[in-house]
Amino acid sequence: MGSCIESIPISITSNLPWLTIIVLPPILAGLLIPLLPYGGNRIVRWYTLGVCVLEFLTITYTLRCQFRISDESIQLKEDYNWISTIDFHWRLGVDGLSMGLILLTGFVTTSAVPAAWPVTRNPRLFYFSMLAMYSGQVGLFAPRDLSLFFLMWELELIPVYSLLLVRGGKKRIYSATKFILYTAGGSIFILLGSLTMGLYGSHGPSFDLRVLTNKSYPIASEIILYLGFLIAYAVKLPISPPHTWLPDTHGEAHYSTCTLSAGILLKMGGYGLIRINMELLPHAHSIFPPWLVTIGAIQIVYASLISFSQRNLKRRIAYSSVSHTGFVIIGIGSITNMGLNGAILQMISHGLIGAALFSLAGTGYDRTRTLLLDQLGGLATPMPKLFTMFSAFSLASLALPGMSGFVAELMVFLGVIINQDYSSTFRGTIVVIGAVGTILTPIYLLSMLRQMFYGYRISNLLMPHLTDSGPREIFTSVCLLLPIIGIGFYPNLVLSSWNSKVESIPFRYH
Repeated sequence: MGSCIESIPISITSNLPWLTIIVLPPILAGLLIPLLPYGGNRIVRWYTLGVCVLEFLTITYTLRCQFRISDESIQLKEDYNWISTIDFHWRLGVDGLSMGLILLTGFVTTSAVPAAWPVTRNPRLFYFSMLAMYSGQVGLFAPRDLSLFFLMWELELIPVYSLLLVRGGKKRIYSATKFILYTAGGSIFILLGSLTMGLYGSHGPSFDLRVLTNKSYPIASEIILYLGFLIAYAVKLPISPPHTWLPDTHGEAHYSTCTLSAGILLKMGGYGLIRINMELLPHAHSIFPPWLVTIGAIQIVYASLISFSQRNLKRRIAYSSVSHTGFVIIGIGSITNMGLNGAILQMISHGLIGAALFSLAGTGYDRTRTLLLDQLGGLATPMPKLFTMFSAFSLASLALPGMSGFVAELMVFLGVIINQDYSSTFRGTIVVIGAVGTILTPIYLLSMLRQMFYGYRISNLLMPHLTDSGPREIFTSVCLLLPIIGIGFYPNLVLSSWNSKVESIPFRYH
């Protein structure tokens, strides 16, 4: 890292607004899509892919050469007065937690663009929505201003809504409307909480997170604020019961949209819970960890049981996502370095695995034109490459040792076990419930593989016409699989990015 920085003049590296350079280009490049010449979808596809690759390389360079992993403080800070009358600043800054999720956003979005190539209806609007969502997601993990955090939280609503309407199933209007109602409803609580925190006190309005970190509130007010933010995050994590938009959205959306949703969108709630609730409302957060751990444990089992009953392939994967977010909630509620590290690692791991599973489900749908498991079967013979990749990612999802999911879930459980503030009975109960969930996970995943790839349910008339995964799809799957295996064997590959940040958080509650 030192050599990278030393090779560039200090005046250049210190003056360039690196975070603005990362946040704005995707949506600005998307605005140029209508100016591209009309000649089929090829130009728009390659243009969007080129923008995403360039953006990902910029993110990687910033992480490698402009960011100090060992420093727990906020880095690459920018502060521009945007609307002075209401103290609205374009205030950005990142730490290890932010950079890990920003890097995930760039990687998953870039891999989702090739998955969107079969889209032929309104491709310009579809690809613009992907790029606008790219900026919104990167921007959400970078703000150091609560009002800007809310703006970025809202920015992803319209792109996702457009992606659902442009390419989706027969009930896409219903699922898109439900998505807007649920997520916008949750956003109201973020708006009210942000205004309350920003206007509280006698020193004038301020939404600067640095200022808000040093504010103290009456405990009753802090609990109310905490619950309000938690409701909003419960929609995005998602936590039951406001999770029902997720299976409907994933069941109807194009699989490239599902890739973005599972890979990035679901991480917004976990990030907000750490960044806002843990850091800005520490006294309230010290009250809620046992409840968070309990909710997370129940969600793992509940969503696993619901997933097993789903006959639609994408809905089964969607409920598996709900189950896996239970580990994120448990890790955050553990109030230990081990557990919080596991929660963040679970967000990264599930982002990769969930994105890959939806991409592969779409590949299968393009060939068979069905997502109903009752109508599938015997695909292993005509589609061995799809079978191999689907099996690999399913094993990663069920936390096979050597995969990233195993490390993340193990760290979450250990985080609860080593917390001496919890009674032995409570810790034992949570571990048992979590263990039941880990047993149910391979049941519904292996059952899914059996129904898809074994037996002879596919019509003999259709079988000779099935084609296996092509180079584009295999390349995307391999790119997602490599970091999953790499993290599984060497977790410090990513843990070192945010470990120093995590060490500065839990001790505030002891």
